[in-house]
Amino acid sequence: MEPAKNYPGITSPISLEGPKPVDLKLSEKLEEAMRPHGVFESEEEMSHRMDVLHKINTLVREWIKDVSRQKNNYPEDKIDAFGGKVCTFGSYRLGVHTKGADIDTLCVAPRHVDRSDFFSSFFEILKNTPEVKDLRAVEEAFVPVIKMTFDGIELDMLFARLALPQIPEEIDLRDESLLKNLNEKCVRSLNGCRVTDEILHLVPNQHSFRMTLRAIKLWAKKKGIYSNALGFLGGVSWAMLVARVCQLYPNAAPATLLHKFFMIIHKWNWPQPVLLKALVHENKFNLSFPVWDPRVNTSDRFHLMPIITPAYPQQNSTFNVTLSTRSIMTEELKDGLEIVSKIYEGREEWGALFEPSNFFQKYKHYIVLTASAVEEKDYLEWHGYVESKIRLLVGNLERNPCIKLAHVHPSPLGPLNESDGEYLCRWFIGLTFVKIENQNQNVDLTFDIQSFTNTVHKHAYHINLMKDGMKVEIKHVKRRQLDLYVPPKILLQSKRAAVAQEHRSSIGSASKSESNQTLHHSRSDTELVRSNSMSVDLSEEISQDAESSRDSVKSGSELSSTSKEAINGDVRKNIFPSMLKDSPTLPNPKRKREGSPILLDTCSPLKKVKLEEEITQVVSGSPVPTDSVMQSPNSKREASPAGSESPVKRSRSQDDQSAVESPMNVDEITPLKEEDGSEEKEEEQQEPESEDKVEKPIVNQHVKRLPSADVPDLMSPQTNQNLPVQVMSNKNIRLKLK
Repeated sequence: MEPAKNYPGITSPISLEGPKPVDLKLSEKLEEAMRPHGVFESEEEMSHRMDVLHKINTLVREWIKDVSRQKNNYPEDKIDAFGGKVCTFGSYRLGVHTKGADIDTLCVAPRHVDRSDFFSSFFEILKNTPEVKDLRAVEEAFVPVIKMTFDGIELDMLFARLALPQIPEEIDLRDESLLKNLNEKCVRSLNGCRVTDEILHLVPNQHSFRMTLRAIKLWAKKKGIYSNALGFLGGVSWAMLVARVCQLYPNAAPATLLHKFFMIIHKWNWPQPVLLKALVHENKFNLSFPVWDPRVNTSDRFHLMPIITPAYPQQNSTFNVTLSTRSIMTEELKDGLEIVSKIYEGREEWGALFEPSNFFQKYKHYIVLTASAVEEKDYLEWHGYVESKIRLLVGNLERNPCIKLAHVHPSPLGPLNESDGEYLCRWFIGLTFVKIENQNQNVDLTFDIQSFTNTVHKHAYHINLMKDGMKVEIKHVKRRQLDLYVPPKILLQSKRAAVAQEHRSSIGSASKSESNQTLHHSRSDTELVRSNSMSVDLSEEISQDAESSRDSVKSGSELSSTSKEAINGDVRKNIFPSMLKDSPTLPNPKRKREGSPILLDTCSPLKKVKLEEEITQVVSGSPVPTDSVMQSPNSKREASPAGSESPVKRSRSQDDQSAVESPMNVDEITPLKEEDGSEEKEEEQQEPESEDKVEKPIVNQHVKRLPSADVPDLMSPQTNQNLPVQVMSNKNIRLKLK
């Protein structure tokens, strides 16, 4: 008897079934549908990228030789042995880069070369290289980087000095011993390469993984949910989600993996973490770098969508996610599942999955954030700096009790006409307001805007970034006014996407019962969504506690109310007592979760899944034996029940009684029938003719706001700095809402 094959991942696969002819055919159609979007490079373009990497690698080696001669007077016969290397990571290393995409690189140097040398002498070498354009160094960043355009290819280069006298040509950066005696900046720089290599090592089929990831990245960019800096998911986070699905279905075709992806991630019980391998808290090299662990680190308990990197030290790659961005991504995942399900039913084509977002038709009210500068060099720095701070503005808006959702579009738009200036970009934030029946509301956003602009300017002066001509302007506009800022082509695409989405929704509601019975062309609902009943083996301590509780649950019997309470509400006490004994859970002011353990890797199954069998698997804490799966391609491992239901978002109007009393009545999402302008004309009639007739806003006077290190408390007079704030001509942003 052949030994069972070991598959990567924290659990054994759900299904080992291979692709069927219909899966292969749909996978071919998927590849054809992606080609017009420029996700595949030609052989000539790939060869050009290889030449650029070879040239930059040669520059690094020669630079290390020069530093060795100047600093240490090493003999010439030893200088050549020091080595040095340029490694790639990110989308290029994963093999999913698109046309015109940048390349993330890492300069690995021996121990006698310092970071100061990298940002001084090597920077000067690049400055004198004819192929290098748009060169700039960001030495004060969390991960210091040199940005450039080398022979038409954008490059981001990090630096890491290893505690080695020489850098071997075939060095494996996954080796944890390389982290010994390194500072945190070098560890963070190495982390990109280490995570990328670990992801490729943990997926069973790299070809299927790459094709599926290409589709997911294209879909995320089209829907406007691809940006780590703005609170969505970045490339590495999407890659880890796809890798987890590949681990669960190691032999599936890309089309099947795409279907499984939407089904599993849409049903994921956040904030349960997504893990590609078990967390490692101790290592044989006695390294003491901080690792993501909500039991130890209080701040980790407030992460909304934890996706944990597989390389030590494991970190959460989605700490920028907010309540608004998580809600937006969940809704897009739901729509994606609906479209892919229709594709498998033959009622839709792959092109529908990659339609642009209807962002500019989705909301009535928008915030327009404009960043501009006079010089090109200043603009490049100012653009990146303002973009990194936008999430603070979104956080300010989310804390406003009258705002339900703040949706930032990750792709900025350039100047619309010559009068705007050459060096200018705009970001757009769609707003949804809390709905109060039969009441009107005056909403004052001045405080939220003022605190953001003060923070941006204050920090820019602190890091000596502020230059003459750098401005930040923030305005409120209505949907009918977007043509003053958005090109007509983009507005037309958004309208078409909105019409197509409404058409699909109307068809979907008419055939909802039929769709529920045919989620997959030949597989049952039980097989499809019990996919993520994965229990995470965080430590031996969890396994022991879980094993001791296994006998307390009866498999094959109907769940009693006591059993449900033990799983959903009291599981932290019953299953993991020793772990939580010394680390009590702190309450999260943003959300209320009653008994939702952060230690289980789960996803909500459909009603057809037998909950009795799943409870046995969760309490046991052990993965399904692989040989039991190997007996039949249709065999499934036991699944775990979903945790407690996702909580309803707390109304911010409950923070203060005065906010509740404020009159307001706003639709959540503007219906498409409003395009004729009738509703907006009615809205105009409700607005006052002059500023004197506007009812005095009361929100800004009484709202209690949480203190923040990033956002200054401007409600106190002494914190109001005399900074050059560019907001609006009237300096107040007030909305009269019906």
